[in-house]
Amino acid sequence: MTTYSREDIDNFPQRYRTIFINSLSGFRTACLIGTADKNGQSNLAIFNSLTHIGAHPPLVGLIIRPHSAERHTLENILDTNVFTINHVQESFLKKAHQTSARYPREISEFEATGLNEYYADAFYAPFVAESTVRIAAKHLQTIDITANNTILLIAEIIWVELPHPIVRNDGYIDLGAAGTIVCNGLDSYHTTQPIGRLTYAKPDTEPKYL
Repeated sequence: MTTYSREDIDNFPQRYRTIFINSLSGFRTACLIGTADKNGQSNLAIFNSLTHIGAHPPLVGLIIRPHSAERHTLENILDTNVFTINHVQESFLKKAHQTSARYPREISEFEATGLNEYYADAFYAPFVAESTVRIAAKHLQTIDITANNTILLIAEIIWVELPHPIVRNDGYIDLGAAGTIVCNGLDSYHTTQPIGRLTYAKPDTEPKYL
């Protein structure tokens, strides 16, 4: 085992430190965030910072890096208050990763990467046609995180489309069966292999596999 102090971490070269800390927090869902500006220009960007906020009401959070440069996704969400969340599968992983390239505002990442726009239920923002799990979200709140100047967007889930067989009888969504990819760090992608689900934890009762 190797121990790293805060001083050790601070002394890492900047790029090394970024990769080290990004990897440290573990596996996160890789998802494509679809937006459009007020003129209908679509935008698509891969994120690994989506997090569950609550179920009642259904809320998710999205961390966005400091607004020190153009952030087309953030600007579109603030202008239109809607965006889509599209899980990434292995079949289009390279195209999804390519959306992280810094394309000019007038270039749609859909067109640049060969992914297809998909619109549903008159929702303004575009979905990814290739994705098997698609979520429509409405922006509710923006929180400035002063510790590092990032932004937490909180959004309400208003519409979900996914293959019915992956939804179990108790409401559990088997994302492994959906082929959802997870990410560790900025560029390492992984498929998932389930170990099992455990019973609800109670004092003095050993959990059992369902």
